[in-house]
Amino acid sequence: MADLKVLTFNALLNNSAKLYSDNVALSYIGQKPLTYRDVKSLSDNLSLFLAKKGIKKGDKVALLGPNMPNWGVTYLGVTGMGAVIVPILTEFSGVEIKKILEHSEAKAIIVSDKLTDTLKGNIPENVYVSVILETFQEINTYALNIEGKAELSTEDNKGFEGIELSVPEENDLAAILYTSGTTGNPKGVMLSHLNIVSNAVNTIMHIQKVTETDRMLSVLPLSHTYECTIGLIIPMMTGASVYYLDKPPTASVLLPAMAALKPTMMLTVPLIIEKVYKVQVLPKLTKSPVLRTLGKVRFFKKFFHKLAGKKIYKAFGGNLHFFGIGGAKLDAEVEQFLRDAKFPYAIGYGLTETSPLLAGCAPSITKLQSTGFNIPGQEMKILDPDPNTGEGEIVAKGPNVMKGYYKEPEKTREVFTEDGWFKTGDLGAFDEDGYLYIRGRLKNMIIGPSGENIYPEDIEAVINNQSGVLESLVFELKGKLVAKVHLNYEEIEHRYQHLKESAHNWKDHMQDVVNEKLKEIHQRVNSSINKFSRINMIVEQQTPFEKTPTKKIKRFMHMQH
Repeated sequence: MADLKVLTFNALLNNSAKLYSDNVALSYIGQKPLTYRDVKSLSDNLSLFLAKKGIKKGDKVALLGPNMPNWGVTYLGVTGMGAVIVPILTEFSGVEIKKILEHSEAKAIIVSDKLTDTLKGNIPENVYVSVILETFQEINTYALNIEGKAELSTEDNKGFEGIELSVPEENDLAAILYTSGTTGNPKGVMLSHLNIVSNAVNTIMHIQKVTETDRMLSVLPLSHTYECTIGLIIPMMTGASVYYLDKPPTASVLLPAMAALKPTMMLTVPLIIEKVYKVQVLPKLTKSPVLRTLGKVRFFKKFFHKLAGKKIYKAFGGNLHFFGIGGAKLDAEVEQFLRDAKFPYAIGYGLTETSPLLAGCAPSITKLQSTGFNIPGQEMKILDPDPNTGEGEIVAKGPNVMKGYYKEPEKTREVFTEDGWFKTGDLGAFDEDGYLYIRGRLKNMIIGPSGENIYPEDIEAVINNQSGVLESLVFELKGKLVAKVHLNYEEIEHRYQHLKESAHNWKDHMQDVVNEKLKEIHQRVNSSINKFSRINMIVEQQTPFEKTPTKKIKRFMHMQH
């Protein structure tokens, strides 16, 4: 990567197209790739087409589609002409999408052919240009809104002579990101070219080296800045290659894809690797009384972890040197497994508002349960730390911190201190080496009966470490601590298979087993945490918790009995 003189997407793409012209840039696995020259050509044509349609610098262009090569082309084409990209999560409902299109005042939408039905009746009047993401063909916006299906425009889209494109500057707005769907008032995070590109540069320089020989497998939604900055912008800056799946990333699709690609880098969220551990690793380590007994001895447990880790590493293609984990706190037992297995994982910390990365480190220098250290070139500190624990709210300042919330000056003021530090809403502390440890969300923290700080995430970590537990949620209800627990029913059924074969009323027996399991979990958890954090009630959560696209539990949807 040559030094970028100007930190904009336009400068980034021009630089990479010159340095890595024939390198694979973006591709579906097993399909014809786009080289850096192709990406430059396609994005330039998209810029010219949009300009011909009247899209100017500062105008908003919505992008609705799953991960694919043309997603990156669109992102760079829109921002490269000085317009503002508005990526929309594919999980949003039609009503939510309409609210975002209205709030952002988008003039154009580039939409995947697979998602056109979602737009039926949900395109506001401010949108007058519509384009199919897979082909970059214009479609009739009116027909799309009425019928919800693509109808190609008859207008000739060629003939770009005489069209001049604006050149964006570093502080120009590049993207507006709506991180949570709502039928009320959406909140859009405004990120400039400087915000995102500076974060990418600082990450490469100080956290993780990326080269043109790297192959990134991109499976998390590009509409989130986590995947977009680290899984798209950083590779595009360094001449690396990014590969996508043309189907949802289920195990049956993902495993053959990784075997074929042998990726060197990928990003994930804790829930995915935790599920791999609890479904693939843990049952094998506890399938017999002998293994369970040996597993309690640290030496044997580490040995078993190494063996299991080698198999998982091989299943992931056998060439990974960076396996990034972010978006939520990783279970301590799962992280210890990754450490024992010498799996090349690294945990990062950040927010959409910080473009996103605030802290991280290379896989070789991770610390258990830490998110790494502050990224040089940016600032981070603890606001009013507790004199005994050093804990307090994490605040940040730097070129990566957002311009604010779109059309929400009051909400913007609320999240900044008077001297300009962004308040993350997360509680944490630094150790003597400068490594950051996250305690939980400030808004999730519960005040105990005598004023104690109770962190639900800490209790959930203890619950999730119990055998037979897949995930949990702890919250306060009428002054009592309640835990909802989703069990690994497959594991429980397997363990009590002998009952299933002999019992006439298996369902009743199964419910008795579940109730006994919950009681056991309740007792074990309360015996291993402090008195003021003990659970008053444990409730079975029969179905998996509803989650955000980055696999975080939607806490407030489940915080009722």
